[in-house]
Amino acid sequence: MTTQHDLFDPIEVGDYTFPNRIIMAPLTRNRAGEGNVPTGMNASYYQQRAGAGMIITEATQISPQGVGYPATPGIHSDEQVAGWKRVTDAVHEKNGHIFLQLWHVGRISHPSLQPDGQLPVAPSAIKPEGEAFTYEGLQEFVEPRALEKDELASIIADYVNAARKAMQAGFEGVEIHAANGYLLDQFLRDGSNQREDEYGGSVENRMRLLREVVEAVCAVIGNRKVGVRISPENSFNDMHDSDAQNTFNAVTEMLNGFNPAYLHVLEGDMGSDKRELDYAQIKSRFSGPYMANCGYDFERADQAVKNGEVDMVSFGTLFISNPDLVERFKTGAELATGDKSTFYGGDEKGYTDYPTL
Repeated sequence: MTTQHDLFDPIEVGDYTFPNRIIMAPLTRNRAGEGNVPTGMNASYYQQRAGAGMIITEATQISPQGVGYPATPGIHSDEQVAGWKRVTDAVHEKNGHIFLQLWHVGRISHPSLQPDGQLPVAPSAIKPEGEAFTYEGLQEFVEPRALEKDELASIIADYVNAARKAMQAGFEGVEIHAANGYLLDQFLRDGSNQREDEYGGSVENRMRLLREVVEAVCAVIGNRKVGVRISPENSFNDMHDSDAQNTFNAVTEMLNGFNPAYLHVLEGDMGSDKRELDYAQIKSRFSGPYMANCGYDFERADQAVKNGEVDMVSFGTLFISNPDLVERFKTGAELATGDKSTFYGGDEKGYTDYPTL
């Protein structure tokens, strides 16, 4: 007989016991300091939200090549490690848990954001629809350069280096970002991966790079400190796959073989209400803790946990405007609404000035 849980019950995830199942989702806020170094303001922001069962940081680039947006933090320089150490210390002061999300944007960049003005890289030279956010404003995406096979080892090494640096910075673990149309997701889906070598074609080939990244990161910091995020049907960043259910069933089975700390799944399409896949098929292929994201409110999340459909739920926008979201859920208090004009970039306004109860 299985025990019924609710959102406020603790849960064992990897090496840790989280005090509740209400997770702060990764949220790009474009407020890193010079050199893409986290600042004291970032430390205050995360500390305010330490009541989450666990915080997943905003996506954090593993290398200068991985950059795709202005003022997003990195985890490849000593200065960035020191900046993130301020953040983890602040969160741990409040007895919080925090994982760092590892990010390479692939084609979702612009030469003005790349070292020496180079082209962004991708599995295939397919230009995405849409515009890049740059320091000069919105600019049309460019056709990326297809990565040579012998370049992939150095990208895997960048993930390993970033994971090591995350441990130096005091994080409990890392989340490998393989979602939302960024590099690893670009390899997974056939709409963006049309390679003819062993990294393209079949599902087995398309998930080869993710498998090698997960294997390498688990080898250096331990599988129980590694989570992975996927977004099987999210169309954000001009993404699609001809058979997403079978692709991501296979991806989940592959990931399960590494017994990672958790699997984080963006269920549906974050730009619409579309949710066509059977996520029970994905969850059934993963034996560890399953974290769901996308469109959950308290009632839906609590019911999903009680029904055993999910083990944890990550909340994004609600955590922006409700630093004490767990307490508000617990007491049934009114939720504050976020100011969308301050979501990306800026200062303390709309960042650290949302009041608690």
